[in-house]
Amino acid sequence: MQTGEGDASSPPPKVRAAEYVRMSTEHQKYSTDNQSDAIRLYAERRGYEIVRTYADEGKSGLNLGGRRGLQGLLHDVENGNADFEALIVYDVSRWGRFQDPDEAATYELRCRRAGVHVHYCAEQFENDGSIGSSIIKTVKRAMAGEYSRELSVKVFAGQANLIRLGYRQGGAPGYGLRRMLVDQVGSSKGLLERGEQKSIATDRVILVPGPDAEIDTVRDIYRMFIEEGRSEREIAEVLNARGGVTDWDRPWTRGAVHQLLINEKYIGNNVWGRTSFKLKSAHVQNPPEDWVRSDGAFDGIIDNDLFDRAQAIIRARSDRLTDERMLEILQRILESQGYLSGLIIDEAEDCPSSSAFRSRFGSLLRAYALVGFSPDHDYRYLETNRKLRAMYPAIVRTVLHRIADSGGSVLQDQATDLLTINQEFTASVVIVRCFQTATGSLRWKLRLDTALRPDVTVAVRMDSANEHAHDYYLLPRLDMHEAVLRLAEYNGLSLDAYRFETLDSFYRMAARTALRSAA
Repeated sequence: MQTGEGDASSPPPKVRAAEYVRMSTEHQKYSTDNQSDAIRLYAERRGYEIVRTYADEGKSGLNLGGRRGLQGLLHDVENGNADFEALIVYDVSRWGRFQDPDEAATYELRCRRAGVHVHYCAEQFENDGSIGSSIIKTVKRAMAGEYSRELSVKVFAGQANLIRLGYRQGGAPGYGLRRMLVDQVGSSKGLLERGEQKSIATDRVILVPGPDAEIDTVRDIYRMFIEEGRSEREIAEVLNARGGVTDWDRPWTRGAVHQLLINEKYIGNNVWGRTSFKLKSAHVQNPPEDWVRSDGAFDGIIDNDLFDRAQAIIRARSDRLTDERMLEILQRILESQGYLSGLIIDEAEDCPSSSAFRSRFGSLLRAYALVGFSPDHDYRYLETNRKLRAMYPAIVRTVLHRIADSGGSVLQDQATDLLTINQEFTASVVIVRCFQTATGSLRWKLRLDTALRPDVTVAVRMDSANEHAHDYYLLPRLDMHEAVLRLAEYNGLSLDAYRFETLDSFYRMAARTALRSAA
């Protein structure tokens, strides 16, 4: 009897569980140690025993790349190597702050399908598969992705502001220049050597002229190029014959000389943002009008007139060539190298510079396409965006004509394209590009205009080829600080109530829905 009572009072065996922790550098509270402490307290209360830890320390949550902890977890779970029945994660955002909220959902789904249930110890809901928990997770995943996007915008704006103030935002100074550390009031604190970084957040870095010997070499390069008419290749040979090396202690090449001849930092201009790498997406080459610049930010070592003469010579070399001849040269480089890049083009002998191709054909990507070369990254969305922007005026005109045909009145703000209909409410027309996920599903990301705050947004969703309208949404104003809707092929009853497959059905309901929304 006593044995039976003892058996009855003994605690049940604990459920074996693993923990996944990821540290982002945004907040100290998300350090892996603190996450693990919270997870183990949760496990103790719920009857779990932590038998395995998967950790990613200091890894971005924007993609799966480099996150060996999560990759190892998924491998073990899906290959039958998991010796646990449950997985405990600190919160929903620890999977990642993906721009597509469905991506985070797939990792939980992969665990659940393998028989491993996922728990969130810091969330205020039970992850029990109920409708309520599913809705909250979806919202939190979207919020996590939007947090990263907003943070990216703020960081970019902060960096752009520092550039306009004349400060340097990373990168090697270049031959003939040096990085100077200054404090918050602009007082010099000394030169930074290669590999050295500032240690105080309020300190800044500016460019200053380097050693006299390097400055003399830079000026000699310009003299040989402008006055003696030597090519970049010939100048590199002269410098190498003198025993000179670049700022990276390498022999001079045609490309190294060319970069020195076209870089505005040698006349004291601070230029930033020639390429973008936002949210861990592919590098994008930005048009010159999108560059962030501060002219005369620091003392140049070449005067403006000399620099302009060098640019005129470089431009003239390509001006003499027809489009066909330039593409023939580019094709020859592709055949010999098997690949194309700005650096490869600038290193090629008897070839216009990469900037010349960019100027002649609108972009390097356009020139690449004309010779049949496709880079590793897919930049087709840039061309799609340009095409959709070109379509926009025609779509707005169609809306104006349909409203007039229906007996309504409409005024269009020429600066913002905001429509005022029947002098009662405002409307904004938005074209939404279609893109495919890695799994082949179609998605649309609609960004509502929170600055103009129209009463109604007319969203035109494009088809999978972004050639024609797929359907139309009529959306009332949402009271959101940053309104972003991510639409799938099927969006449930709430949004389908505002969806129209044709323009005719759309216009039959537009006025009534819009008036109700404005009221």
